[in-house]
Amino acid sequence: MPKGLVVAAVDPGSIAEEMEIEVGDRVLTVNDEEINDIIDFQLGISEEDYTILIEKPNGELWEIDIEKDSGEFLGLEVETISAEGLKVCRNNCTFCFIAQMPKGMRASLYDKDDDYRLSLTQGSFITLSNLSEDEIERILRMHLGPLYISVHAWNPEVRARLMKNPHAGKLPEQLKRFADAGIVVHAQVVLVPDHNDGDVLRETIERLAELYPSVQSIGVVPVGLTRYREQLTPLRGFSSAEANGILDQAERWQKHFFEHTGQHLVYFADEFYIIAGREFPEALVYDDFPQLENGVGMARKFINEIEAGWKQLPEEITERHVHVITGTSAQELFELWRGRLMDKVSGLKLTVHAIRNDFFGSSVTAAGLVTAQDIAHQLGNLLGEEFLIPRVMLKADEDIFLDDLSVEWLEEKVNGKASIVENNGLSFLEQVIGYSLEVERFE
Repeated sequence: MPKGLVVAAVDPGSIAEEMEIEVGDRVLTVNDEEINDIIDFQLGISEEDYTILIEKPNGELWEIDIEKDSGEFLGLEVETISAEGLKVCRNNCTFCFIAQMPKGMRASLYDKDDDYRLSLTQGSFITLSNLSEDEIERILRMHLGPLYISVHAWNPEVRARLMKNPHAGKLPEQLKRFADAGIVVHAQVVLVPDHNDGDVLRETIERLAELYPSVQSIGVVPVGLTRYREQLTPLRGFSSAEANGILDQAERWQKHFFEHTGQHLVYFADEFYIIAGREFPEALVYDDFPQLENGVGMARKFINEIEAGWKQLPEEITERHVHVITGTSAQELFELWRGRLMDKVSGLKLTVHAIRNDFFGSSVTAAGLVTAQDIAHQLGNLLGEEFLIPRVMLKADEDIFLDDLSVEWLEEKVNGKASIVENNGLSFLEQVIGYSLEVERFE
């Protein structure tokens, strides 16, 4: 009997609900093909007509014929990505963020997954260092993509040393095989001073660029360091001068790649511009913003979205005081817009709270790594006033912070009313003034 995948959720009004498929049922086969992982499942149900074999919790087997229109969905989610569970990371990276985390956070944050199926379905970055030849052949045969790959260094010796895994040095060969097969790749480089910068970075960018159009984007982000690095390899962050030198080279690469491919191809995290004290590039430099989730271009997109809604703002509103919560890296940006918004809209008072990250350490400045307890300790009593929490601070499917504390807990601690702001400038404007704007949305 195939192991199959267990149903985790059924969408109301969906085909799955109509067919009486329920949470806890197990999907065994589609068109007599065994379902071993999410790829088997998604491929099977992509057809307009198919037969699905379900095992009920009591052991009953239901064979269900599905007929649906093109673009219509079955409407169910499964618990795990495969019957055997996730493929775990076999590396021990010098800069691993998970190794720098304290106890007491959400359990899922300590999972070191490195599964190519998560890369396909959720855009998670993987290293390829645990792929078997059979799995590589499957990717090639089924033309699976796009893949999001953590490269870090093209040089095999440097990469193996950074990741403390001899298998990590196979990456150039793997990427060339994917490129020959036309597999789309988005690459990531976590840049560590004195380890993979300088000539190592230059080689990495240039070799990856040679694989265009298979390699569609290269995101470069600075290493993240917390205060929990006891007994770990000593590392440091980038200085302002170093960040400026890196961005000078970035502009030369972007100009060259744009002239030859029509794409700027390599994109640097917002944090580099903050460290360097530079303005963020214009939107055209980010092309179609392929690495937003990597913190690359988020600030520019946010600014453009605010500007798109600017003319729709009212001249006056009923008096309201709103508190804006963010990380220290975005303080200057929000203070700038705070002043502009209060000049633009009479009756509006904004206070920006750039939360110092005592939990991870002050060198961690991103809003997405701010915890509820740090907000509570630094905010004080809001006397019932509204405060804005960016969605990026919370778990994807729950209103829970990294330290496993809820928004409701935080509201009680600071005596305030929380509003969760989606990760775009228009949502920010709307939450600030208290109602929706009739503006075209950015995707």
